[in-house]
Amino acid sequence: MLRTITILAIIVVLLYCCTRRGYLDSDQARPLTSLPNSVIATPADYTYPDDSVFRVLSWNVEHFVDPYDDPYIDNERENAPSENITQRVHLFVKALRKADADIVVLQEFEGANYLKKLAYDSLLSMNYRFFADIPSHGWYMNVVLMSRFPLGLMTGYGATTTPLPGYTTENGGYETQNNINTRMWSIDVFPAENYAFSLTGVHLKAGTGQRNSAIRKGQINLLVAQFNRWLQEDPARNMMVAGDLNSVLGSEEIALFVDNAGLTNPFLDPIDPTVLSHPADAPTRRLDYMLINQNMAQEVVTGSVQVKYFFPPDTMRMISDHLPTFGQFYCRE
Repeated sequence: MLRTITILAIIVVLLYCCTRRGYLDSDQARPLTSLPNSVIATPADYTYPDDSVFRVLSWNVEHFVDPYDDPYIDNERENAPSENITQRVHLFVKALRKADADIVVLQEFEGANYLKKLAYDSLLSMNYRFFADIPSHGWYMNVVLMSRFPLGLMTGYGATTTPLPGYTTENGGYETQNNINTRMWSIDVFPAENYAFSLTGVHLKAGTGQRNSAIRKGQINLLVAQFNRWLQEDPARNMMVAGDLNSVLGSEEIALFVDNAGLTNPFLDPIDPTVLSHPADAPTRRLDYMLINQNMAQEVVTGSVQVKYFFPPDTMRMISDHLPTFGQFYCRE
């Protein structure tokens, strides 16, 4: 009897070790979410690269729209793009070539269809194959993803209404919002056959003051609750939050990610705290982040996560008022 119990204990330990990084070790090992390989498959014609390091770029590209009017979106900037958009596109494409990122998360970008066309027209040799977004029904600035790696389940938050914690109206009333939760989503990314992580792209509410801060806190609380659900399912889940958080270093909003006792696996900010990101030509504050949860911290290439310049500051400002963040990560099992 004792021998049987010992054997069972060994089997349990081995199974835990094989699954703790989000995959099963088998002849055809595949990164897993909670779904089996028979449900989520790598494309039949896709081969994972041999490179053990992958690169991520996140960038708020400031009202980056295509030249066509979307009849369902009534906004002057979308209806009639600025005259310098052609120059901005040219510089943006050059910056993407310089970055050579495997995963690109863009904020204030019109949509995945436009990004896909841009990639196929101007970046074909860079092998971007996978594109995703969950666009707003009534707004033209979205968070959009482009990747060389296969993608899995995508979770959108746009239909969800969030409260404004700690905030009441002038009449003492309770307030909620669901206008901008479209600017958040989470998706599973598979950089290697045996490695996966959950990427959350965000563009939180802009603006100063108690009300805007409360809106951001409500958005972050929603993400934290979802992250805890996933960590309950898989305590070793790797997670990244990338984008424009519209929150400065040391703010209460950032603390909800990095100092929140209610978050099962808190996030780290690997960027030097003296480095700022906005405005692009003469930064005075940091609004842009690439946060990594503790599970994923061991995958960070030391010193690689940074605010990035591809051109001199005045040229960067032609593309956007924000500077991008960039990081390199190991595909460690």
